[in-house]
Amino acid sequence: MWLPLLIFLAVIGANVIISVYLERKVSAFIQDRLGPMEVGKWGLLQLFADLIKLFQKEDTIPFAADRKMFKAAPYIIFAAVFSGFAFLPISHGLQGVNVQTGVFLLLGLISIDILGLILAGYASNNKYSLLGAMRSAAQIISFEVPLGLSILSVCLISTTLNLQEMTLQQGIFSSETNYFLGIKSLGWDTTQVGGFLTWNIFRSPILIPVFIIFFIAALAEANRAPFDLPEAESELIAGFQTEYSGFRWAILFLAEYGMMLLMSFLAAIFFFGGWNTIFPNIGPIRLADWTSGTPGEWSGNLWGAFWIFTKAYLGMLIQMWVRWSFPRIRVDQLMYLCWKVLTPFSLALLGLSAAWRILMIYG
Repeated sequence: MWLPLLIFLAVIGANVIISVYLERKVSAFIQDRLGPMEVGKWGLLQLFADLIKLFQKEDTIPFAADRKMFKAAPYIIFAAVFSGFAFLPISHGLQGVNVQTGVFLLLGLISIDILGLILAGYASNNKYSLLGAMRSAAQIISFEVPLGLSILSVCLISTTLNLQEMTLQQGIFSSETNYFLGIKSLGWDTTQVGGFLTWNIFRSPILIPVFIIFFIAALAEANRAPFDLPEAESELIAGFQTEYSGFRWAILFLAEYGMMLLMSFLAAIFFFGGWNTIFPNIGPIRLADWTSGTPGEWSGNLWGAFWIFTKAYLGMLIQMWVRWSFPRIRVDQLMYLCWKVLTPFSLALLGLSAAWRILMIYG
């Protein structure tokens, strides 16, 4: 239990270093410039220089702020985000907490970060911080509806709330895959094929639009552009974190990138096979056997970690690409998108997912 949590604690710390450098380079590439190049080879040491500068800054607290709440808010936000990693399976044998209601508990715990955001804005005694906190609370609570409905569609098709069981199901062929792809007639041992053909998004194509809704809602949950209204620099300076500096600001930054990574992990588990290999066992080479290792042994743990981290970081790269390609939307457009577009569509897809599951059972 403790090993996966220690791994994720180290990963969240390293994730900021990797992700900030990647984001700077990705944004530079999209805008046809170089990005950081001066400090270290290819600018690799730029973030370390920024971190040294950041931790040397004075940790100021506004005179009229509520000191206790102001100090506690960043840690509440980080604790809520980090608690979500406790339920993620890294491989067949590595998972922090393997409970049957893992999805339900995960969503409940990470929703606590709203309390930290409201505390940060209210305790700062700053009108920009308070406006940012109110925006953030309205945005996150609203987008939790389509996010939860899209996850419910996945759980309905998988018939489980256990993230490890959901991942294991995506490592073998099922009746849904045989029905949709029509490959049972080829004479393959369908329980041994595996690979990307057994992922949820391929074995149940109704989940393709569900994934699109999940991805959009995940961007809003992580306050990422084009849904970064709580931190709108042009209007609110930095939103709920305007008055923060030094180490506490770093904790808020750590939590934001941690939420990005958590949503990418969940996307990989719900839709793209989790820690399962992308290669199917087709033909004499049987690549799935070569790239999955032995379950429960070090080879299986290493391959599982490799695949799930690769999928998660591909998801983060897509989030970065979206940020630097689309403009920020208005508040009214944000709410319209949530309540009049994503929520009705996610409800309709939930009904279609139920119909798909019944078809697979009785069809």
